[in-house]
Amino acid sequence: MDDDKPVLEQVTDAVSSAATATAEVAKTAVKKVKKTAKKAKKAVKKAVTKTPPKKKAKKAGKKSAVKKSAKKAGKKAAKKTSKKTSKKTAKKKKKAKKSKR
Repeated sequence: MDDDKPVLEQVTDAVSSAATATAEVAKTAVKKVKKTAKKAKKAVKKAVTKTPPKKKAKKAGKKSAVKKSAKKAGKKAAKKTSKKTSKKTAKKKKKAKKSKR
């Protein structure tokens, strides 16, 4: 601190310089925010224009999912029928053994 200047004057100078510094920082921050907002806006526009082809791809995916579920259902049905037939054959074998006694 300067001994030549009164304390009140020194404080007011410090506060004013701090205020101008914060104003400058605020201006640069606002500029950066505006730039990023413009970039985001452009990115959103690009994404919006590219969405229709993606919808077609989703439809194709749904068809394959339907095919997969049909395959799974077929496999389950085959397992059930094979289990039933194996049980029936086991019963027939038991009956045949009993009849031989």
